[in-house]
Amino acid sequence: MRTDRLDYELPEELVAQQPGSRRDNSRLLVLERKSGRITDSKFNCIGNYLKKGDCLVINDTKVLQARFFADRKTGGKLEGLFLEQKRDGIWLVMLKGAGKVKTGESICLKNTAGGDFCRARVAEKLSEGRCLLNIECEQCLGEVLEKVGFVPLPPYIKRGCDVEQNLIDKERYQTVYARACGAVAAPTAGLHFTNELIEELRQKGIEFANVTLHVSAGTFKPVTTETLEKHKMHFEKFSIDEEDAEIINRAKAEGRRIIAVGTTSVRVLETVAENWRVKSCRGETDLFIKEGFDFKIVDGMITNFHLPRSTLLALVSAFAGLDNVFAAYRHAIKEKYRFYSYGDVMLII
Repeated sequence: MRTDRLDYELPEELVAQQPGSRRDNSRLLVLERKSGRITDSKFNCIGNYLKKGDCLVINDTKVLQARFFADRKTGGKLEGLFLEQKRDGIWLVMLKGAGKVKTGESICLKNTAGGDFCRARVAEKLSEGRCLLNIECEQCLGEVLEKVGFVPLPPYIKRGCDVEQNLIDKERYQTVYARACGAVAAPTAGLHFTNELIEELRQKGIEFANVTLHVSAGTFKPVTTETLEKHKMHFEKFSIDEEDAEIINRAKAEGRRIIAVGTTSVRVLETVAENWRVKSCRGETDLFIKEGFDFKIVDGMITNFHLPRSTLLALVSAFAGLDNVFAAYRHAIKEKYRFYSYGDVMLII
């Protein structure tokens, strides 16, 4: 499939820069796959489009405070993104301006108030702006990130190092059910749920199951190849336990719908699919879902509006059909829906 088939133009003012006043007050576009019918609604009315017995599969990953700032001894400013801890005190990071720093160079990590926190040494320079940093601090990873870290918002949301704004993002760029630390980007379809709405849906007979996929920075990487087939997908860590696998398998066996909350949940479910069931396991997935994919588990999907030429848009189009999805996007643009991470949401059934 040619990548340019996933192109569309979006007015800049429709890129949401702030979360809505309430999580569940987002606008909801309901897309019916078979008919292509589009309905406008609100997310707090999503129960009207779900059936008793539906199983919603949520991604319970928790976003780390992964964005940080640092100073060079030369006075130069650096911005970094923590990706993962390789071993105690050794971080894999992405650095803006990594080409300027040298292996062995010492930099100073700044705390969220702008003061000096600790020093770090550039242990090794890798490809694509990635480096290994040796953090010269005895505190554990979580404690250090809490002191130096800002919310790792995607680049289309414009943020500096505003402490008050970071407190807002810290709450809102996180699902209410997040529990498993490890993501550097949020599973944004889940941002629309409140605890009250989840309880309301449970009372209506909707079942919930958890999976975990730690969303990586690669989720924002655009497809730059001429065709999707030439694009190299990023790896992300995932897990699903026996209890949740059984909830999903029982629903599937009884003919009830499996509705994935977010593209991340879709990727886990289809990664662990085996004979039209899911198996409990943990590992890494680089599953790239695109046109022609045979979905074995997922019957419906809740998802935000995605960037052009993205693997996420390719996944949604594979599920709902390219023509249906682009008709929905054109409708959303005409009706001035808010797009991307802090934007509005679709239910595809």
